[in-house]
Amino acid sequence: MRPLTPSLRFDEAVLAPARGIRACIFDVDGVLTDGSLYISEAGETLKAFHALDGHGLKLLAQGGITPIVITGRDSPAVRRRLKDLGLTHAVFGAHDKLAAATPLLASLGLAWPQVAAMGDDWPDLPLLLRAGWACAPVNAHADARAAAHHVTKAQGGHGAARECCDLLLQASGRYEALLHGHLTTLDSNVSNTGNAPEARP
Repeated sequence: MRPLTPSLRFDEAVLAPARGIRACIFDVDGVLTDGSLYISEAGETLKAFHALDGHGLKLLAQGGITPIVITGRDSPAVRRRLKDLGLTHAVFGAHDKLAAATPLLASLGLAWPQVAAMGDDWPDLPLLLRAGWACAPVNAHADARAAAHHVTKAQGGHGAARECCDLLLQASGRYEALLHGHLTTLDSNVSNTGNAPEARP
């Protein structure tokens, strides 16, 4: 197997403020999706999620940083996606995201300086301004971008959450080990079981 070194690197000035983060709160619409809402004739809301973002959330958890989802909407699509990813910390239909986040963080024994937040619009501002580190997609509202320590190159729903996860993992020093662990795990799955590697989420 050829050696692999991480090709993705963030500047130290970007990484430094994100060190010490133990959890990250994500919005859904505009962050884990592109913000589009598709309403069927039956009234069902359909959303499109990106596989890069989903795998990033799983990697974040594997790296010891707890992913949390707090969204102002509730839908079967979102609940199914989070279940598929194995995410257990979520609040749905939260019109007041700060009120939703406060008891959840307390239950996890976390203070705001240990928490990151990623959002794209005004309802996310109370979290972005209190979090120890804040992130917004490049296509977020101007006020959300202004509140963020980092604005992603990728757009919401198109890898922005993965960029946030990658940055946090690099800041924590766990990115390279997770990358190399994937190589070993995939190889051992093939050699030990004879099965092809499991597809990304």
